[in-house]
Amino acid sequence: MRLSMTAELPDNPGAAIELQDRLRVSVRRDNPRTPDFHTVAGLDSAYDDEGNVVAAAVVLDATTLEPIDTATARGTTHFPYVPGLLAFRELPTTIAALEELGTTPDLLVCDGQGIAHPRRFGLACHLGLITGLPTIGVAKNVLGECAEPGTERGSVGDITLDGEVVGRAVRTQAGVKPVYVSVGHDIDLDTACAQVLALSPKYRQPETTRRADHLCRTLLRDIAQ
Repeated sequence: MRLSMTAELPDNPGAAIELQDRLRVSVRRDNPRTPDFHTVAGLDSAYDDEGNVVAAAVVLDATTLEPIDTATARGTTHFPYVPGLLAFRELPTTIAALEELGTTPDLLVCDGQGIAHPRRFGLACHLGLITGLPTIGVAKNVLGECAEPGTERGSVGDITLDGEVVGRAVRTQAGVKPVYVSVGHDIDLDTACAQVLALSPKYRQPETTRRADHLCRTLLRDIAQ
């Protein structure tokens, strides 16, 4: 798939923070168009202690959740492990995987934060600007204060940072720990939460994330052999 902007990827924390601060004003936290998502891509990355990084992009039919296209990439990272800047360890290989896709999905679902981030610019925001596509961040852990949702599927609780609502904890399965959803780019929070629920009919994580995660684990095992 073609990307809408050149990826600027600094190699040091200071420059990375400056880039996040500069780009975050371009993030759109809503979408005036009626959502019409026929295909959804899940994005995930993984890395080992040797600096190897792998990424996977898995495109599913939004209705059947059957796979349409997949792509993977391998690389190495020298960017330090810094909270709030983890995206810069994953972006190069994630972008490489996206470029290998033969289709352009209608929606991206990232395993990471969107605006629920100290500088309101997590991985999902960055990838949304790079691709020009509506993008959602679905994280396993929460940053900020979080109201505990009810125990039933579909229950939600607000995530706040510095008094601002930046996302929602979404209970995708009854009695199971929620996932933490935030806008990445060009989508509103209500639509993002609805899409995450639709993509999670059986398990805590969306099917997009589950399939991309499986590919990443396979790639890392292949590197270790």
